[in-house]
Amino acid sequence: MAETETTTLEQTSDPGEAAVQIVEQDTQDIALSLWDQGLNFITGVARPWTAYQALILLGLVVLSFALSRYFGPRFREWMRTREGWPKWRYRYLLLVQRRMALVFFVILIWTTVWVMREVTWPSRSYFLGIAAQLAAAWLIIALITRLVRNGALRAILRYCGWIWITLTLLNLTEETQQLLHSLALELGETRISMWMVLQAVAMLGVTLALARFVTRTMSAGIRRNPEISPSMQELAIKVLQVILYGVALVIGLRIVGFDLTGLAVLSGAIGVGLGFGLAKVVSNLVSGVIILLDKSIKPGDVISLGETFGWINSLGARYVSVVTRDGREYLIPNEDLITGQVVNWSHSDDFVRLDIYFGTAYCDDPHVVRRIAVEATSRIGRVLGKPKAPVCHIVGFGDSSVDYILRFWIEDPTGGLTNIRGAVYLALWDAFKENGISIPFPQREVRVLGSGAASPAVLQAGDPEM
Repeated sequence: MAETETTTLEQTSDPGEAAVQIVEQDTQDIALSLWDQGLNFITGVARPWTAYQALILLGLVVLSFALSRYFGPRFREWMRTREGWPKWRYRYLLLVQRRMALVFFVILIWTTVWVMREVTWPSRSYFLGIAAQLAAAWLIIALITRLVRNGALRAILRYCGWIWITLTLLNLTEETQQLLHSLALELGETRISMWMVLQAVAMLGVTLALARFVTRTMSAGIRRNPEISPSMQELAIKVLQVILYGVALVIGLRIVGFDLTGLAVLSGAIGVGLGFGLAKVVSNLVSGVIILLDKSIKPGDVISLGETFGWINSLGARYVSVVTRDGREYLIPNEDLITGQVVNWSHSDDFVRLDIYFGTAYCDDPHVVRRIAVEATSRIGRVLGKPKAPVCHIVGFGDSSVDYILRFWIEDPTGGLTNIRGAVYLALWDAFKENGISIPFPQREVRVLGSGAASPAVLQAGDPEM
């Protein structure tokens, strides 16, 4: 083989063509080696003394599914009786219930292998031992990858782990690695092989999954700390995410063997792009950090920005999520909250004062009207009592009514402002009707002037001569 390759290289004057011929020859050798191992495996399985192992394996599979069908519904009913358990325990129990056939198969096949190795030759249970190792490895990988919350990433890690464990137990890792390494794309002096791509995906998936798990765990601890304000909690969580994900990305690339010195050129290009095309994005990012630092708004605050009124659902790196009373969720850029005029109804406290204007007829006693208005408003549940009890004052004498202002306080602006105003108006209506207090409305008198006129003229409401 060496002499043949040397002769081929001597006959080829182009180094690139020689490298391609070597790669093609290596690929053919690897494929033939895998083919020979596959034939040997099939030949071994076809031997008479291994036929009973296949029958035992088939019987254990059928028995595992039968036990899963019998115990699965009962196990699920038992799960429903468990109350107060953490969610992660329920998720793992649900995983066990879904893979109960595999659990029974692992138990049965390892028991069978142990018994057969005690009563007969170890070679008589060789294939059963391989199947037992594969089943146990698949079950362990399924349980471990359950820690990853992202469904797509969890599936990729699970299937990659199953394939790698299967190749390892079958002693095919070296040939498979060489075959994947021979499938490469060359871009100048850079050679990207299929093995490098798969390794990068696996390593980055593992490191990012670990970073996500650590971030969620630490974020939950930060949010449970009552001594940290909500805005500082969000800032700490954002900084923690940036650091952990950045470290996970660097570690994953270093494990794969990626040269990070090339990132210097990329960082320069990114800087130019930030200066021209991403100015708004950078402005929003910086504004978000400023908002978190100065604690001007925080999750749960009720704000008004233009015609948008609602409470802050979350603070993002680029925008703030504001949910209105009608269920709409507005994503307001952070820059607008810094440069615009924002009304924070619950910045220093949750108390909000509301004003209502109304009028009554001149024949009604103003002292009685004020007392009835305050009493009717105080009976509404959301209206606060002392020391922020409702008050009512006369603000003027109108053309047809005595004008009043009714002021009251609430401490739950997230419950809405229009609905509480409507409830107060309805309470005033009922109270005034019960006590005989009238609410006047503009009235116009139309007179027909006929003396000395050729024809009567009708003066409309609002005519200056009326």
